[in-house]
Amino acid sequence: AKPPLAVIFPEPEQSLKSAGMFYLSKIEHDLPMPPRLLNRPLISAIKGELERLFLDKVKFRMVVFQPFIGEILTGKIESSDEACLRLSLGFFNDIYIPEHRIARPCKRGDDGIWVWLYEGEELPLDIGEEVRFRVVNIKYPPVPNEQKEDAKPFAPMEIIGETSGDGLGLPSWWGD
Repeated sequence: AKPPLAVIFPEPEQSLKSAGMFYLSKIEHDLPMPPRLLNRPLISAIKGELERLFLDKVKFRMVVFQPFIGEILTGKIESSDEACLRLSLGFFNDIYIPEHRIARPCKRGDDGIWVWLYEGEELPLDIGEEVRFRVVNIKYPPVPNEQKEDAKPFAPMEIIGETSGDGLGLPSWWGD
């Protein structure tokens, strides 16, 4: 048996561009050729299989979100509980600021909102507010074999961040 045919979508190397947390990626795909297609010209057989797999789209580009450790991002606070803040970038919602990575000293108010205690002032981290954070870890959990119907959707990537540091936290704290 022949090994599967590897197909690389041809793009010049200079087209692999990076703009910080986004990358333009080249996709490689192993394409097994079913025996029924071996009597066709090779290019025609490959194109037919690619069109079948990729819904009549053979050439495409993909933008991949991939932040790096230490990168400063701005997200919105989606929720707050005793364990962490959960943030959203609008297109990505699996960002967590654990309690021990929230600017210190801090406390949770009676309403459940985290509050930074800074020079005698209480600066709340309200739901819906924009917050600057530093990426400290990126996790890629294993894909579950099964998922309960009422479980939260699987997140292929989780970002762990922190708000402790100069310029981090709510932009309004820093006067810009």
